[in-house]
Amino acid sequence: MVEQDKEFLEMVVKSIVSNPNDVVVDRTIDERGVLLTLKTNPADMGYVIGRKGQTAQSIRTLLKIIGAKNNSRVNLKIYDPEGGSHRSEGHREHRDSRDDIDTSAIDDLKI
Repeated sequence: MVEQDKEFLEMVVKSIVSNPNDVVVDRTIDERGVLLTLKTNPADMGYVIGRKGQTAQSIRTLLKIIGAKNNSRVNLKIYDPEGGSHRSEGHREHRDSRDDIDTSAIDDLKI
Protein backbone atom coordinates (compact mmCIF):
# COMPACT_ATOMS: atom_id res chain seq x y z
CA MET A 1 0.00 0.00 0.00
CA VAL A 2 3.07 2.18 -0.06
CA GLU A 3 1.44 5.62 0.05
CA GLN A 4 -1.52 4.57 -2.13
CA ASP A 5 -3.79 6.06 0.54
CA LYS A 6 -1.88 9.36 0.50
CA GLU A 7 -2.02 9.60 -3.30
CA PHE A 8 -5.75 8.84 -3.28
CA LEU A 9 -6.45 11.54 -0.69
CA GLU A 10 -4.40 14.11 -2.59
CA MET A 11 -6.20 13.30 -5.85
CA VAL A 12 -9.68 13.55 -4.32
CA VAL A 13 -9.02 16.76 -2.39
CA LYS A 14 -7.22 18.49 -5.26
CA SER A 15 -10.26 17.71 -7.42
CA ILE A 16 -12.70 19.50 -5.11
CA VAL A 17 -10.80 22.57 -3.92
CA SER A 18 -10.16 25.92 -5.63
CA ASN A 19 -6.46 25.99 -4.69
CA PRO A 20 -5.11 22.50 -5.50
CA ASN A 21 -1.49 23.64 -5.25
CA ASP A 22 -2.02 24.36 -1.54
CA VAL A 23 -3.03 20.76 -0.72
CA VAL A 24 -0.45 18.99 1.45
CA VAL A 25 -0.82 15.50 2.91
CA ASP A 26 1.55 14.22 5.59
CA ARG A 27 1.59 10.45 6.21
CA THR A 28 2.78 8.94 9.48
CA ILE A 29 2.59 5.40 10.81
CA ASP A 30 2.33 4.42 14.46
CA GLU A 31 0.91 1.59 16.56
CA ARG A 32 -2.64 2.70 15.71
CA GLY A 33 -2.10 2.57 11.95
CA VAL A 34 -1.66 5.21 9.27
CA LEU A 35 -2.47 8.83 10.04
CA LEU A 36 -2.97 11.18 7.10
CA THR A 37 -2.89 14.86 8.02
CA LEU A 38 -4.51 17.07 5.39
CA LYS A 39 -3.64 20.75 5.04
CA THR A 40 -5.47 22.98 2.58
CA ASN A 41 -5.88 26.65 1.86
CA PRO A 42 -8.21 28.05 4.58
CA ALA A 43 -10.56 29.31 1.85
CA ASP A 44 -11.07 25.68 0.73
CA MET A 45 -11.89 24.28 4.16
CA GLY A 46 -15.63 24.37 3.50
CA TYR A 47 -15.24 22.24 0.37
CA VAL A 48 -13.26 19.62 2.26
CA ILE A 49 -15.53 19.49 5.32
CA GLY A 50 -18.83 19.82 3.43
CA ARG A 51 -22.27 20.53 4.84
CA LYS A 52 -22.53 18.99 8.32
CA GLY A 53 -19.22 17.24 7.66
CA GLN A 54 -20.61 14.96 4.97
CA THR A 55 -17.71 15.38 2.53
CA ALA A 56 -15.08 14.72 5.19
CA GLN A 57 -17.04 11.68 6.42
CA SER A 58 -17.25 10.32 2.88
CA ILE A 59 -13.50 10.76 2.36
CA ARG A 60 -12.85 8.96 5.67
CA THR A 61 -15.09 6.07 4.63
CA LEU A 62 -13.26 5.70 1.31
CA LEU A 63 -9.89 5.79 3.09
CA LYS A 64 -11.12 3.10 5.47
CA ILE A 65 -11.98 0.89 2.49
CA ILE A 66 -8.53 1.45 0.98
CA GLY A 67 -6.99 0.58 4.34
CA ALA A 68 -9.11 -2.57 4.69
CA LYS A 69 -8.04 -3.68 1.22
CA ASN A 70 -4.43 -3.39 2.35
CA ASN A 71 -4.84 -4.72 5.92
CA SER A 72 -4.18 -1.32 7.42
CA ARG A 73 -6.09 1.18 9.55
CA VAL A 74 -6.17 4.62 7.93
CA ASN A 75 -7.22 7.73 9.85
CA LEU A 76 -7.63 11.27 8.56
CA LYS A 77 -6.93 14.48 10.43
CA ILE A 78 -7.92 17.73 8.74
CA TYR A 79 -5.68 20.53 9.92
CA ASP A 80 -7.31 23.92 10.47
CA PRO A 81 -4.88 26.75 11.27
CA GLU A 82 -7.79 28.87 12.49
CA GLY A 83 -9.03 26.56 15.19
CA GLY A 84 -7.46 23.15 15.50
CA SER A 85 -8.46 20.07 13.57
CA HIS A 86 -11.87 19.32 12.12
CA ARG A 87 -13.89 16.19 12.45
CA SER A 88 -16.59 15.23 10.04
CA GLU A 89 -19.53 15.75 12.39
CA GLY A 90 -20.12 19.46 12.73
CA HIS A 91 -18.00 22.24 11.31
CA ARG A 92 -16.44 23.34 14.61
CA GLU A 93 -16.66 20.19 16.71
CA HIS A 94 -13.28 19.07 18.02
CA ARG A 95 -12.68 15.46 18.94
CA ASP A 96 -9.83 13.00 18.89
CA SER A 97 -8.98 12.39 15.24
CA ARG A 98 -9.06 8.64 15.76
CA ASP A 99 -12.60 8.18 17.08
CA ASP A 100 -14.18 5.17 15.45
CA ILE A 101 -16.53 5.60 12.54
CA ASP A 102 -19.44 3.20 12.05
CA THR A 103 -18.13 1.03 9.25
CA SER A 104 -20.24 -2.05 9.93
CA ALA A 105 -21.51 -1.94 6.35
CA ILE A 106 -17.99 -2.49 4.97
CA ASP A 107 -16.31 -4.49 7.73
CA ASP A 108 -16.92 -7.85 6.06
CA LEU A 109 -15.84 -6.84 2.56
CA LYS A 110 -13.39 -9.23 0.93
CA ILE A 111 -11.39 -6.78 -1.14
